[in-house]
Amino acid sequence: MRLVFIVAALFAINCALPITEEQEKQWNNFKLKYNRTYATVEEEKLRQNIFAENLKEIKEHNQKYDAGLVTFTKGVTLFSDMTNEEFVSTLTLKVTELPRDDADYHVPQRKVKLPDHVDWRQRGAVTPVKNQGACGSCYTFSTAGAMEAQLFKKSGQLRRLSEQNLLDCTKSLGNNGCVSGYVTKTFQYVIQNGGINTEDSYPYEGAVGQCRYNPQNSAGTISRIMYVRQGSESDLQDAVANVGPVSVAVNSGVLQQYHSGVNNVPNCDSTPNHAVLVVGYGTENDIKRNLKKNLLTKKKRILVNVI
Repeated sequence: MRLVFIVAALFAINCALPITEEQEKQWNNFKLKYNRTYATVEEEKLRQNIFAENLKEIKEHNQKYDAGLVTFTKGVTLFSDMTNEEFVSTLTLKVTELPRDDADYHVPQRKVKLPDHVDWRQRGAVTPVKNQGACGSCYTFSTAGAMEAQLFKKSGQLRRLSEQNLLDCTKSLGNNGCVSGYVTKTFQYVIQNGGINTEDSYPYEGAVGQCRYNPQNSAGTISRIMYVRQGSESDLQDAVANVGPVSVAVNSGVLQQYHSGVNNVPNCDSTPNHAVLVVGYGTENDIKRNLKKNLLTKKKRILVNVI
C-alpha cells in the first residue's frame, strides 16, 4: 500500500503545472549548487516538478512565518528534489530501543541552577556538521558526536571519530548498516571493542564494508551508557549542561526544507526515525530551543528544534 501511495504521488507531481521562468532559474541553481545529474530526461523532468512543488510549499510556509503564524523558515536544501515520503524513507531510519531494566539513568542536580544558555560548539567540543549521504547511518554520526565531546572533555583535544568504523563493525550487535541501526548498540560496540578509530585513519564511505578496526589508530573509548528519562526536557537540559552533548532520536519529517529559526511544530509526528546530537540549549524570541547538530546536510548549520 505504501508503494502504491508513493507511485501515485509521483505520478501526480509529474502531471503538475508548467514550470515558471523563476522556478527554472532556481532549478538550474539547485542542480549547480548540489551537483545534481539525472539518468534520463524523464527523471529530470519528474525531479524538476517535485522541486517546483517544494518551492510552492516553501513560499506558502514562509508567508505564514512573516505573518507570525510559525516560528521557523524553510528554504531550498539538498533534498528539495525529493518528496517528503522519499526523504523520510531514504535518509532516515528507526533508532528506538527500550533501555534494559538495569540501565543507568542520568540523575539531575535538582538544587543546582542551570545556565540559561549552553552551546558546546563555543567550548570547542563539537566537530563541523558531516554528510551521511544516501546511507541511513545517522546512528553512527550521533554516537560519534557524543563520544567526540566526551573525549574532548577528558583530553582537551577534539578529534574526529570514524563513523565508517561504527557502520562496518556493529552488524554482529544487531545494526543493519545503511538500512537501520541503534544508538545504544553502537555505543555498546565501542565499550566492548575498547576503542574507536579516528576519521583520518578510517574515512567515511557511505556504504557498508568489512570491519577494518585497527587498535593502533584508536582515539579512545567509553566506559558506560547513561540514559535520559524519556520525554523529560528538564532532564535533557540538565544532562546537556552538566555532562555534554547528548545523542537523541527525533522525527525528521519536518526537517527536509528547514532553513532557520525554532522548529516548533505542535502537532508533529512524535515517532523517532532520525538520530541527531543535542549540543546546547537556550531561548530565541522567548521560545525554548535545543541546538541540534544535524547529520544530513553538507551545510555547516545547527538545526534549532523544540523536542
